[in-house]
Amino acid sequence: MRYLKLFILCCLLAGGLQAMAQVQDLSAYSQELYIRKGDTLRYRLLMPANYDIHKKYPLIVFLHGSGERGWDNNAQLLHGGEMFLKDSIRTNYPAFVLFPQCPGNTIWAPMQMERDSTGKVIKADFPLDGPPTKPTALLTTLLDSLRTTGKIDTKRIYIGGLSLGGMGTFYMISKHPEMFAAAFPICGGGNVAKAGRFAKKVPVWIFHGGADQVVPVEGSRAYNEKLKALGSEVKYTEYPGVGHNSWDNMFVEPGFFQWLFQHKKN
Repeated sequence: MRYLKLFILCCLLAGGLQAMAQVQDLSAYSQELYIRKGDTLRYRLLMPANYDIHKKYPLIVFLHGSGERGWDNNAQLLHGGEMFLKDSIRTNYPAFVLFPQCPGNTIWAPMQMERDSTGKVIKADFPLDGPPTKPTALLTTLLDSLRTTGKIDTKRIYIGGLSLGGMGTFYMISKHPEMFAAAFPICGGGNVAKAGRFAKKVPVWIFHGGADQVVPVEGSRAYNEKLKALGSEVKYTEYPGVGHNSWDNMFVEPGFFQWLFQHKKN
């Protein structure tokens, strides 16, 4: 019995140390606030590994989904935060990584959604010509500010996101195609008819689960077909039988970072 208790205690300590290590890992992202005209955008920022003040680095912007909205400046790291902390990724692809947080009552992209009784989107409209949402307006000016610091390689700014953030990704590259070198929307959607705004300007790798019951896969399929028809550089990966959490598959997608970092603005 004594040895059993000792074994259990060791397991608990090991589990606790592992949990502490995970917390410590995420704490590598600094907690930041961007305040403009009385409005605040909370964000977390990861520095490049072995940061050299004399170098410029790429910037990756990652937009979270609706479930991670809030004001704690922490929930946005739930999906994707650990991926960018992997030693192999940080060593081989050093970059700043920015995770902004959308407040709980807002969204990344202007949209009108109609859902059925199960919550599945059956109709969506993504207007591009009106004003941006407040978080996206703040994000845009934050990126403008970061680009002037001399620390960012302005020809290598990338953006991606999942679900609500995937929609935000399509919106941002539609509104600011001059800013981004490549994009990776995951289980998102957008204004397919206006894809010409970023076609041939922003290479895109689109990801979606074939069995997504929250955001229909048809939107990503339509973007893929439209962009191919426009002669744009596009990759499309659909995971058969996978539901809305296709980001889990994307986070371990072979060759993703190699594809992303090969792109650079002219």
